[in-house]
Amino acid sequence: MSYIFMDESGDLGFDFGKSGTTKYFVITLVFAEHKRPIEKCVKKVHAGLSKKLKEKGRILHAYHEKSETRIRLLRCLAEKDASIVAIILNKRKVHIRLREGKAVLYNYVTNILLDRIFTRKLIPAVGKIELIAERRETNKFLNVNFKDYLEKQVSNNHGVDLRVEIRTPEEKSLQAVDFASWAIFRKYEYGDDYYYKTIKGIIIEENPLFP
Repeated sequence: MSYIFMDESGDLGFDFGKSGTTKYFVITLVFAEHKRPIEKCVKKVHAGLSKKLKEKGRILHAYHEKSETRIRLLRCLAEKDASIVAIILNKRKVHIRLREGKAVLYNYVTNILLDRIFTRKLIPAVGKIELIAERRETNKFLNVNFKDYLEKQVSNNHGVDLRVEIRTPEEKSLQAVDFASWAIFRKYEYGDDYYYKTIKGIIIEENPLFP
């Protein structure tokens, strides 16, 4: 079984006059044939934290960590047998109709990214593939809808046996992809590629949805 770890950065708000609303929304996928090496990166970085920061069960989140912690985790990820694919949504160019339902837009963008991956054969599509995504919604129906929609779309369009699993942030693989997504997001939102350059070598595609 192969794995795809998924995370997003930015928000899907469209009130650009409101403080905190981002210009871009990024969905990032990290593909790996084995899950354990990715988890080990998180464990290794966590173990290297100071005693003050090293709480049991502490979740690593790129936004809150120190620069050296971010670089350590990204370097570890870049050394693993993994690939990164990302889609960048310029929110100002999103059609007004698509802005009305955030859950629908999120599903739509994710499906486009997966479609690109399997159409262009960017990652192997042999055997079962488990996509692990963080729970975004407290509404159980929306999570189930996300899972069912992606599994059916990928199966019908590409004949790929994709299984979508919704997990909490305690999932270590999700903490790793959070750092990758954050690094890519900073490149577009702030023009800061300092962290992005650390993982550039394993990014196999990053494309805008609405150029």
